[in-house]
Amino acid sequence: MENEAQIRLGIFIALFLIFAAIETVVPRRPRTETRQRRWFTNWAIVIIDSLTLKLMAIAMPLLAVGAAIDAGRLGWGLFNHLDWPFWLETLLTVLLLDFAIWLQHLITHKIPILWRLHRVHHADRDIDVTTAIRFHPVEIALSMLLKVGLVYLLGPSAFAVILFEIILNGTAMFNHANIKLPLKLDAIVRKVLVTPDMHRVHHSDIREEHDSNYGFALSIWDRLFGTYIAQPKKGHDDMTIGLQWQDDRPSNLAWILALTFFRK
Repeated sequence: MENEAQIRLGIFIALFLIFAAIETVVPRRPRTETRQRRWFTNWAIVIIDSLTLKLMAIAMPLLAVGAAIDAGRLGWGLFNHLDWPFWLETLLTVLLLDFAIWLQHLITHKIPILWRLHRVHHADRDIDVTTAIRFHPVEIALSMLLKVGLVYLLGPSAFAVILFEIILNGTAMFNHANIKLPLKLDAIVRKVLVTPDMHRVHHSDIREEHDSNYGFALSIWDRLFGTYIAQPKKGHDDMTIGLQWQDDRPSNLAWILALTFFRK
């Protein structure tokens, strides 16, 4: 799709600035570390992740959107053999890919080697809009491989894949943002989307809580499969964000990238 990368980047930057501004004005929780220190580390990880995907694109030119175009050309995938309305295929693509990301997230908590990668995300001692983009580069690469495989199996349009990526990135920034939603509004929104209060439970240092609320976009999967916890035991003001055994090193870039080798 023409200008796809520019459109996605523009939407990403706009949403990031909006959520960053809101959490500055009406924060849900006080910070334990300075924004400057954490943001430097988190954005450095994003740059490394982006370079990882660029290298992947050299070895495997067809990432998610390209795979959708290629699947259509080759006639591969479920939707390329069905004559369903475009809107229905698009809706099903978003739902199925969102479920796949939910399931992937759950699996990263259950398999030790994948958890070692994923805890780079959980080691952040505060949770804000930059936490949404803080992932180990190997986890980013594995996630992209999963999406490419699913795209070839489903055979969706490039538009549907782009729409899903925009929704996923936007909702991830929203539910990681340190935003204080009115409780009544939160209760309404979380019936469909994962809210900041709902996802914050997932970043608790209590094992039972961080093994819950795996959704990034839709809240239905956690409710459906029994992994939903409405509120943290200690409350949002008194809960501890991060890992039980960590200290102040999660803002150190070298420590973060080496975290996967720690046995704890």
